[in-house]
Amino acid sequence: MLTEIEQILYIIIGTFLVSAFGILFGLSAKGIDRKLAAHMQWRVGPPLLQPFYDVKKLLVKESVVPQNAVSWLFNSAPIVCLASTIVILLYIPLGPFNPVLQGYGDAILILYLLTIPSLAMVAGGFASGSPFATVGAQREMVLMMAYEFPLATAIVALAWKMNIVAPSLPAFSLTTFAQHPIWDVVGPLGFIGAVILLVVLIIVTPGEIAKVPFDIAEAETEIAEGVLVEYSGRNLGLFYLADAVKAVVLSSLIVALFFPYNLSPLLAGYISLPNICWNVVDFLFFLLKIEIVLFVAMTFIRVSVARFKVDQVVRAYWLYLTVAAIIGLVLIVLDGMAI
Repeated sequence: MLTEIEQILYIIIGTFLVSAFGILFGLSAKGIDRKLAAHMQWRVGPPLLQPFYDVKKLLVKESVVPQNAVSWLFNSAPIVCLASTIVILLYIPLGPFNPVLQGYGDAILILYLLTIPSLAMVAGGFASGSPFATVGAQREMVLMMAYEFPLATAIVALAWKMNIVAPSLPAFSLTTFAQHPIWDVVGPLGFIGAVILLVVLIIVTPGEIAKVPFDIAEAETEIAEGVLVEYSGRNLGLFYLADAVKAVVLSSLIVALFFPYNLSPLLAGYISLPNICWNVVDFLFFLLKIEIVLFVAMTFIRVSVARFKVDQVVRAYWLYLTVAAIIGLVLIVLDGMAI
């Protein structure tokens, strides 16, 4: 057992390392996403390090505060957005490594924390005093209300199954999902339900990170970047970083819920390696899983589909995805009753 001081040092160092990982890998994933999207559209695309160049340029520039803005709220919104996004990553297992804040929160807390970055953007948009930003903030609120229910339904359905499989373990803990992968504990009906819930979360992801076709709050051709229209310099750079980290958060959450597998248990019988080497292998495998999820949930969808209108977004989430999530929930419940 660690002493109290050791626990504090562990959390501080872990927070620093996880923050560095989220920012660096998030920006790298942005570069890969832009490169893949360009090739899918028969373009060359920017270099892979372009997101790093963009952030570097933004962070050295001055942030301009509009005359009519509520300056303290306008300037604090991007800080809150980035900080809250990084905090979420502290509750999610990263491949072979347990969450830094393991035991301090679960999937329910993550659901609550996921609303904070969006609320920060809404507050920043309203505080800017721009009519375009106000419209964008209103759209962001509509988007939040639209995707929250199918997201919550999917996680509750999976947790219900975990409670049946391992009643002695906390049902909403991501550690429980890692110990009992959903595909190993469901029958035919539950398998179909889990696939439906996976599709629901994949479609929720571009809405959470405001990517096409669900980027109604930042629609350039309609409201000139919406909530971010008045942001520039360091403030815009912080929002850019928060967007990159949030993509890592959501993809890591999907991996933790549906694909918590490691390579070491499969290969350890054939190859003898030190534990640290297996940790590296499992972590690289985890990064590969994240990239695959991001490609499907972000790159492929935004290249394949044009931006939706506001009413289309609400209909897609409140009607189609909500019904799909409820069907997935019912199938998993019926599967549990059959067992």
